[in-house]
Amino acid sequence: MKRFHIIKNKYKGNITINYNNFDGFKVKPRNKIKHSGIRVDSLTVTNRDFIDQVLKKKTKKKLELYLQYIISLIDDEGSTDPTGIMLALDDLERYKGIVDYQYRKYLDEKYTELLLKKIELLERELKMKIINLEEKTNVRSFYEKNQIEEEPVYEEEKSRRSR
Repeated sequence: MKRFHIIKNKYKGNITINYNNFDGFKVKPRNKIKHSGIRVDSLTVTNRDFIDQVLKKKTKKKLELYLQYIISLIDDEGSTDPTGIMLALDDLERYKGIVDYQYRKYLDEKYTELLLKKIELLERELKMKIINLEEKTNVRSFYEKNQIEEEPVYEEEKSRRSR
């Protein structure tokens, strides 16, 4: 494995490295702070243990964000519009595809399956919320169209027959 060590005082200029030779996880830094020094546009991590740690931290953080957002959507009883929930469901399905097709080759199989099960659980909760909202809007629209009040629910009396 080739290692590169750059000393700023001895070399001035651009360095090009052929990244096609490296097999690893590609990361683009999001730090936009200006500083003097080497500018990094992309980084390829080749150490499997480090890739595992980075991806676990990344997926855990992203899953927590989805969980908080979904909890806020589910707890909002006042909204009757399912479009926000459908957008969240689409985004969650997109993230599930990323985990399944991009991260699977770097993460442990047990961890990947556990992560996919958690995502499916969140999807199921969103789908249940959409179904509940559609039922509420259908019942309300039925009573509004017919201009009648909601009927009270009566329990049926069961007759007891003896032999």
